[in-house]
Amino acid sequence: MSNTRKDPSPKDPWLLTPGPLTTTAATKEAMLHDWGSRDTAFIETNARVLNRLLAIAGASETHVCVPMQGSGTFAVEATLGTLIPRDGKALILINGAYGKRMVRILDYMGRAHVILETPEDTPPDPAELDRMLAADTAITHVAAVHCETTSGILNPIAEIARIAAKHGRSLLIDAMSAFGAIALDAREIPFDALMASSNKCLEGVPGMGYAIIRKSVLETCEGNAHSLSLDLYDQWVAMEKTSQWRFTPPIHVIVAFDAALEQFEAEGGVAGRNARYANNCRILMEGMRALGFRALLSGNLQAPIIVTFHLPADPRFVFEIFYNSLRDRGYVIYPGKLTVADSFRIGCIGNLGENEMRGALSAISEVITEMGVKTGAPAAA
Repeated sequence: MSNTRKDPSPKDPWLLTPGPLTTTAATKEAMLHDWGSRDTAFIETNARVLNRLLAIAGASETHVCVPMQGSGTFAVEATLGTLIPRDGKALILINGAYGKRMVRILDYMGRAHVILETPEDTPPDPAELDRMLAADTAITHVAAVHCETTSGILNPIAEIARIAAKHGRSLLIDAMSAFGAIALDAREIPFDALMASSNKCLEGVPGMGYAIIRKSVLETCEGNAHSLSLDLYDQWVAMEKTSQWRFTPPIHVIVAFDAALEQFEAEGGVAGRNARYANNCRILMEGMRALGFRALLSGNLQAPIIVTFHLPADPRFVFEIFYNSLRDRGYVIYPGKLTVADSFRIGCIGNLGENEMRGALSAISEVITEMGVKTGAPAAA
């Protein structure tokens, strides 16, 4: 497949962000029509999307896919609230903002929880997870982030799953920034729920989250939810009976997602998407290194999703000027979100290929030259 991607619009910037991200013209064009939510054509499209998502996860025989209106956080909160009973207790693995967000959700819901926290550039310690589960038999669920967007770190989800299964605990995976680009197969990695959204590695538009939930587990979850609109058990039961959403679905988002999933399959599924993103990541890291910038993570921890770079030590570097100048050249990046280091982030996902990554690097070189910055090197540790 060619690495040349088509410009989404003469006026649209390239989004080097973790989502929303740059989408293809075909995905956008899918939204140029109107459908009734109870029309046969839309019902068939909705079912096709859910079945495709199950197939990507290798979960068609064991799990069901339950959609949820809203961003990925809606799906995460709905899953936590539906699967963790009110007398349950969760262990949350944290090494970034999205693990912390799960803790905040559980605080709102009044669910008991404990945490295992490591720095943002450090994966959780499997041995400590093993110890905590052995020591606290009240823990019913383990919740982990596959790729933590705060830093771009890839957490050891297979090892986490093995330990949770060893202790008979339910595993809930926030796979928001990884699903579709990093293999996660339910036949190999046991999980009771996986949460993701339409606007990440599957390259749809924002507005729909979903949870892939083990059917035998979901069947036991009636009455757990703290919210009617976020009750995935009720959403699933209603959809099983009527093939329709309980409340107004994000129709245009779903139709666009269907188009995006067609393109995903044509690219070669997870393997094809991973190959393009990995190449984008390689080009980005090599080019930034040549300009003196230093990435936060070493290669074995870095997911090909988003890369965190230390801010240059040069006092002439001002991130706001850097960001705005890149935006003026048609490239949008992301500010940093770390506590361990001053940083910024550049994404590798979306409708981007080699040309766009090299274009971004050329723009970065121009901007730092204009700023009088001789090198992107950070301060010495």
